[in-house]
Amino acid sequence: MLKKHGEREWTTPMAHVTLIGNLRQYTGGVSELAVEAATVRQLFARLGERYPDLAPHLEQGSAVAIDGQIYQDALLQPIAPDSEVHILPQIAGG
Repeated sequence: MLKKHGEREWTTPMAHVTLIGNLRQYTGGVSELAVEAATVRQLFARLGERYPDLAPHLEQGSAVAIDGQIYQDALLQPIAPDSEVHILPQIAGG
């Protein structure tokens, strides 16, 4: 997000988010984004605002990898401004 302050402009560091698998079909083919979010819950909310068709799929139990660590129940996990976040669709088991 480009922010302005007086005469100076700067960019806020944002997490680099990658959507894995079929999730990109709900974003019009976008699979990589930069998002400013402090937690996974906030990230899901921001993605849902930007891509309403994606929101229900995030809420249905996506797995999230933050800087290489995979979380199943990740909603409260913090996200650093420079984190690499991968969102994976829920995998059915049996």
